[in-house]
Amino acid sequence: MASNLFARKPIGLILQEMEGEHRLRRVLGPVSLTALGVGCAIGAGIFVVTGQVASQTTGPAIILSFVVAGIACIFAGLCYAEFASMVPVAGSAYTYAYATLGEILAWIIGWDLILEYAVGAASVANGWSSYFQNLIGMGGLKVPALLAQAPVTNDPKTGALALTGTWMDLPAILLAVAVTLILVKGIRESAGANALMVMLKVAVVLMVIAVGAFFVDRHNWHPFAPFGYGGISFFGLGGATPGKLPVGMLAGAAIMFFAYIGFDSVSTHAEEARNPKRDVPIGIIGSLLVCTVLYIGVSAVLTGMVPYGSIAPQAPVAAAFQQRGLPGAQFIIGLAAVAGLTSVVLVLMLSQPRIWLAMARDGLVPKGFFGAVHPRFRTPWKATILTGCFVALLAGFLPLKILLDLVNIGTLFAFAVVCAGVLVMRYTHPEAPRVFRAPLVPLVPVLGILFCLMLMFSLPEANWYRLLGWLVIGLVIYFGYGRRRSVMARMEQQVAAAPPLTARE
Repeated sequence: MASNLFARKPIGLILQEMEGEHRLRRVLGPVSLTALGVGCAIGAGIFVVTGQVASQTTGPAIILSFVVAGIACIFAGLCYAEFASMVPVAGSAYTYAYATLGEILAWIIGWDLILEYAVGAASVANGWSSYFQNLIGMGGLKVPALLAQAPVTNDPKTGALALTGTWMDLPAILLAVAVTLILVKGIRESAGANALMVMLKVAVVLMVIAVGAFFVDRHNWHPFAPFGYGGISFFGLGGATPGKLPVGMLAGAAIMFFAYIGFDSVSTHAEEARNPKRDVPIGIIGSLLVCTVLYIGVSAVLTGMVPYGSIAPQAPVAAAFQQRGLPGAQFIIGLAAVAGLTSVVLVLMLSQPRIWLAMARDGLVPKGFFGAVHPRFRTPWKATILTGCFVALLAGFLPLKILLDLVNIGTLFAFAVVCAGVLVMRYTHPEAPRVFRAPLVPLVPVLGILFCLMLMFSLPEANWYRLLGWLVIGLVIYFGYGRRRSVMARMEQQVAAAPPLTARE
């Protein structure tokens, strides 16, 4: 049984298994896929996390933090695009790892992606709640204090936990429930709702850049890197004062990497693309380029309008315009933030059930539940409902900072594996058809691995312990259920049980 731990799944078998009753509907074109990537990425990164990082970790050097994080994503995105053109099925990095690096590593990546999408959605729902309450507060409405925020919070400098005296964050829970109902209904409706929200928030982001540029004071960019340009911390050594979180440009890049989570979700919908070998690479690279340009523009304007020490951590963009005598922009930006964060939650919750579906097809989780596709809507409806419940619980009872810290390290690990997988496939399957080929191999995937590792070691040490804890839980499930029931394990058992051929035969 030890051999099936690293058994690689043939690409032909992967393509064959997506046919039949568990087949998803092909309705997405390049524009819809690009909108999904932009819809997932443009949201919490601009409207929430930018203020926290600029004021507490980087100062104006957050501009370079976005550049470094964007470069890491470009290398990983090129590798994702090559794999997506070869294996246009649901599952993203999980499926790619299964075809190249073996079952156990595929399980680890899939388990990591489940954490990324679910906790990412919960963290954004938590940020959405703050903006939503601020928006309705302009009209004199207010959520009861006991239902306005999570029952625990944390110190932004040390991460220490404290009670808030509340019961739950009810708006965040209601958002997760509403998005779940939309996703169960169907991919076409989900993509359409996302496209409308993407258009609104991109228009407002462009307005922020265009209008804010007239209020930039270049003196606010000095000093440019008050916290330094470093931040690499090997389990708490070298990047931070003991008891405090890492600071500096690289530490900011590791945190702002969260802002780019989204372009990889495009690959999870390859099976629903009309022409996946062409459209998915366009969606991945297109959404990544759009988001990178917008992020750099907003961070430059934000740190130029307001001194970094005065940036509001919770609603930085709206507060910056208010401080510069433009209070009317607060409503417009708040409305765009609510729409933008809604689309992020929608895309993340849309992606996670596709990971469950791919793992169910491989027998690693129960197929009857996680592989169930609704006969009418053609969506993985049971996995979607489970995802919605999980996201609602996390968003309602944990604060944004704790959730945010759980996301980045697992995603960076998954990206590094995808880059390594391209190297493996170029060596083991050089003849495989590749509609899109990552350029400058092996340089691009090697740089992708190095950049991801650099950012992983720029995160607080607590992230590593949380990642290890999550992986231990996943390995218990794998060895307790998936290892013996996987498709590859059953194939090995059938081969072992077959009678040997006689010399005559």
